[in-house]
Amino acid sequence: MNFPQFAFNNVRRNARAYIAYFLSSSFMVMIFFAYSVFIYHPGVANSEMGPSSATSMQIAAYIVYIFAFFFVLYSISSFLKSRNLEFGLLTILGARPGQINKLIFMENMLIGFFAIVTGLAGGMLLSKLFLLLSTRVIGIDDLPFYWPVKAILITSISFISLFLVISIFTLLFIRKNRVLELLQGNAKPKKQPKASILLTLLGTALLATGFFTLQIEIGSPTVLLVAAITGIAGTYFFYSQLSVFIVRLLQRSRKSTWRGTRLLWISEMSYKLRDNSRILFLITVVTALASMGAGVVLSLNQAGRDIYHENPFSVNMTYYETPTSETELSMIRQELEQAGVEYTEIRIDTLYSSAVTGDGQEQTLRLMGLQQFNKLASSLGLKEDNKLGRNEAILIDSEAIFIDSKEQVAADYVVNGMVTLKEQSAAALTVKESLETDAFAFFQSNAPILVVPEPWMDTVQTALAAEPEANASPMIEYAYKVPAWDTGALPKADSPEAITGAKLGKWNAEMSQKSETPFFLSTRANTYMLLKQSTAMISFVSIFVALIFSASSASFLYFKLHSELTADIRMYRALSKIGLSTREMSATATKQIAVLFYIPVFVSAIQSYVVVRPVMSSLVNTGVGSSVLVIFAAYLVLQSVFFLIVKSRYIWSLKKMMV
Repeated sequence: MNFPQFAFNNVRRNARAYIAYFLSSSFMVMIFFAYSVFIYHPGVANSEMGPSSATSMQIAAYIVYIFAFFFVLYSISSFLKSRNLEFGLLTILGARPGQINKLIFMENMLIGFFAIVTGLAGGMLLSKLFLLLSTRVIGIDDLPFYWPVKAILITSISFISLFLVISIFTLLFIRKNRVLELLQGNAKPKKQPKASILLTLLGTALLATGFFTLQIEIGSPTVLLVAAITGIAGTYFFYSQLSVFIVRLLQRSRKSTWRGTRLLWISEMSYKLRDNSRILFLITVVTALASMGAGVVLSLNQAGRDIYHENPFSVNMTYYETPTSETELSMIRQELEQAGVEYTEIRIDTLYSSAVTGDGQEQTLRLMGLQQFNKLASSLGLKEDNKLGRNEAILIDSEAIFIDSKEQVAADYVVNGMVTLKEQSAAALTVKESLETDAFAFFQSNAPILVVPEPWMDTVQTALAAEPEANASPMIEYAYKVPAWDTGALPKADSPEAITGAKLGKWNAEMSQKSETPFFLSTRANTYMLLKQSTAMISFVSIFVALIFSASSASFLYFKLHSELTADIRMYRALSKIGLSTREMSATATKQIAVLFYIPVFVSAIQSYVVVRPVMSSLVNTGVGSSVLVIFAAYLVLQSVFFLIVKSRYIWSLKKMMV
């Protein structure tokens, strides 16, 4: 038997230890290859959204490759530590350090080679499905299958280089232990884990700092940086110190802990948490980052749906100055008539005014005449109010989906139940009623709206005209209500509303720069579709990256459990001789494995909610709890699948050694 055969047999005989690492590496190669197939597809460059989608795929491929580097590096390091006994025996039999290094190098390259071949084969089989799914999700024309020579070459070279560099890099850090230490392997007794009180308090303080920092102004990059650093550092101390401290406290409670096998698995957990603190920390951080990204995307998708449903008008045209012609309106009418739908055109005239707020500052608001409000009320689902006294008004706070666009809170304008306009400061308006509604969310400005009697509109406009720099022209908006499109369902890419909206959106982009009168045209369907397309690409990419993170996390834990299997076999075999049953062993081992698998998921879910809630609350006026819950449930299902697989194999190995 020559040396390459010896290396191959080593890999084959240790298939149980290598299988998770091999499958995870193959999966990474397959996903990287699938992204490359899309990136270098000749039809992508000819599509409108193709280049931007290819860029997103490229970023995802970089993320996969960087993560693969650290995954392979950690996995190889774990295998080397678990093979000390084998290296000690080889040394006694006369193997030189250079030969052991050669053996390790060849084994790593063999696994890498087969992982690349398997990943490319799987990628080729799924490439057509991947192209079909990606085009459907993104909303571009179907891409035909092609022979991806460039993608194959780039994937092969990239991962051959990765395995080669890591194999060489690992050899430089192999510990030159004495033969006796190598022969002892993992049989050396472990010291009882102890938690430092100072480090435990430090970890608690860091986590608290990260939490309370996020309650401050979230828009500051410094705040986010401080929260990220303290949160990540606090998470590490949570696993390495705080968790051990909690287990030690549980052990002291004889009433709750010293019952049945509870003492056994709780005592063992202190060792396993300390030994696996780094890997649990890494899994938590990676899972939390993936969950945060997915939570943000889901929240934005929800915001897009809310924007569509809360806009009662299919088309909105805003003139910032009084138009001299109806060219733009004719275009809208023409497109709606070509779509074969009936519509109602509503003109909305408002004035920008200023009012003194409670803190003495002047802030902008919009004035709307009572007659105009009554005309809109039925379309917006509001109650008509035909009775306003001469100096009475209705104050409307328009809820903004995107909170950054909100200019001022309506309640700030009310001082002693009255609103004082800058242009008519001699007489204040009594606020008869205050409304908070999202009915006016279609307005391009989210300044509060003050509904006033018609004479006040003329008075304020005259006052504005007398000011040299004031804009006395009313803002004119045309809103088009199309009953046939108000079905309550979201539009699809091929629906008449979406097609008409896309045409008007393209025309608006071309004409807005040419027209002498500044205007802005928006359609609710086109706005929704653009947001959906932008987040769909991120969602599609994130799904596969999250799958890699989840599969790799399970592999990490499998490696650690496998490296501890020999010690656990000795312990459970000894306990079985004094009466521990197979059923009790299975329950004890299951609880320990469950803690290792599920603690990172629950901790990352809490961290995701703590971070995503203030971030998204500062951007969009929509709940984030459901988004985080959906992501958490998905990870929980994936982790449960991996848990059942790993647990069954692990307990099966233990059962064989029970007396």
